Amino acid sequence: MLGIIVATIFIALIINLILKRFQLPTIIGYIFTGTIIAYAFNLHAAVNNHELKEIAEFGVVFLMFTIGLEFSIEHLKKMKKEVFFTGSLQIIITTLFVFLICHYVIGIDVRSSMVIGAALSLSSTAIVLKTFNETKEIKKPYGKRVLGILIMQDIAVIPILLMISFFTMNEGNSVGYMILETVVAAVILLGLLFVSGKYLLEPFLTHVSQTKSDELFVASVLLLAIGSSYLAYYFGFSYSLGAFIAGMMIAETKFKHQVEADLIPFRNILLGVFFVTVGMQINFAVISEYILVILVLLPLLMGLKYVIIYTLVKLEDTRRVAFKTAFSLIQIGEFSLAILELARSQDLVDKTYSQILIVTIVISMILTPIILKNLSKAAGLLISEDPLEVVNTYNVEKDTANHVVVLGYGRFGQAIVEELKAMGQKYIIIEHNVKFYQIGQERNEPIVFGNAAQRHILNSVNIISSSAVIVAVNNPDALHLICEAVDSLTHNTKTIVTVTTDGEKEILESLHLEHIIVETKQLSKAVVDEVMYCRLN
Repeated sequence: MLGIIVATIFIALIINLILKRFQLPTIIGYIFTGTIIAYAFNLHAAVNNHELKEIAEFGVVFLMFTIGLEFSIEHLKKMKKEVFFTGSLQIIITTLFVFLICHYVIGIDVRSSMVIGAALSLSSTAIVLKTFNETKEIKKPYGKRVLGILIMQDIAVIPILLMISFFTMNEGNSVGYMILETVVAAVILLGLLFVSGKYLLEPFLTHVSQTKSDELFVASVLLLAIGSSYLAYYFGFSYSLGAFIAGMMIAETKFKHQVEADLIPFRNILLGVFFVTVGMQINFAVISEYILVILVLLPLLMGLKYVIIYTLVKLEDTRRVAFKTAFSLIQIGEFSLAILELARSQDLVDKTYSQILIVTIVISMILTPIILKNLSKAAGLLISEDPLEVVNTYNVEKDTANHVVVLGYGRFGQAIVEELKAMGQKYIIIEHNVKFYQIGQERNEPIVFGNAAQRHILNSVNIISSSAVIVAVNNPDALHLICEAVDSLTHNTKTIVTVTTDGEKEILESLHLEHIIVETKQLSKAVVDEVMYCRLN
């Protein structure tokens, strides 16, 4: 056993070092590691080991716990539409479509079709939220949409498991009694967690922190995360649902950030174990035998989920947000694997169908990190921003001159505008994102809606007569196009661009820009200057 553990760590390290050279995420490395050790040590059967499954699942548990830390109860109330409306509709519609295809096209029986449809409606909480957490996309509009749908999917695991119980129960059991038992269990669980979180949690953590012992505080955090998960499991719910609720309770206390910092190492290690177990389920014999079926099934399933999620989100948001939300959730998730395995063991799903679906699911999970890495680039290429009927747009006078043109009104652009205001400097903003444009309008800013990479938009704000142009855009691909357009009009004699890396600076230097600021270098210089500067009273 020790030899297998050493080999797993070694293989994972080597693969991830290679993948990092190609800027690929560690998730793929862990999945490949699982596939390699499964064949090297003949461990395909080990993936069904109950203890290993539970250890691996706690990676997802700790992930949901840390996600909960970012979302207080008040925050969740604001997301009720994303969770209960969009999330529920996505699960119901996807399940219905897959059911109709399975039953009426393929000829699978009603019960099996229902289970397969429900399983395939779920996406990967582990991969998507881990990636979004690392890139901070969880706080963006599409990130919140994704989180809301994933929370509802996690909740939906409960009725899906109940459905499997209904299909396999004996005639003597009562459906009504089972539903009543679940409702009572949910009320008791939520009541216990709410009372504990509101009245006991902060005093307990305060008492522990007063001991000044780091190990006792870490032990307390682990107790809270694992204890709340076990409590949820005891009442018949998923581990991760209990962990998420506990995380939200702690988010209401002053210990939120310390708890998150202490838990992250455990979360990352166990998530690694989880992804290794996913890789162990890749069976090349099944792939070779049913390769054509898998090649047809994979794009069909991912395409179906994309269309459904995109359509639902588009009802309330922009095309770009809908595209990014749908594209992030087109894979099938880890809970789907567990549901199909349970259904197979209860003879609800044929063993061959189960194997084909499991391989298809795992392949979709492997593709997900690559999809997420290129999400913004794909959105930029495939989706133009929603056309606005720009009423009340700021009208620029033809003789406007000596003004500053600010390209972009995101967080950085807003900070620049505040500084220009404080100096009494005249400025005009160009913004292509509907959300930020509307924020500018609400603040009565001189803001024009349009794509700053288009010359006629730049000309509309008299860019040639401006005293300076500040490019406040954080998308590297868009940044280059914008700088080319500005260069063609102003020859960049007064253009200031901020980039995050030296690599981005080198790309833009081909345009002969005179003022390229590397953000990290300027920030570090400012910090050191502040340290070295001595103020005397």
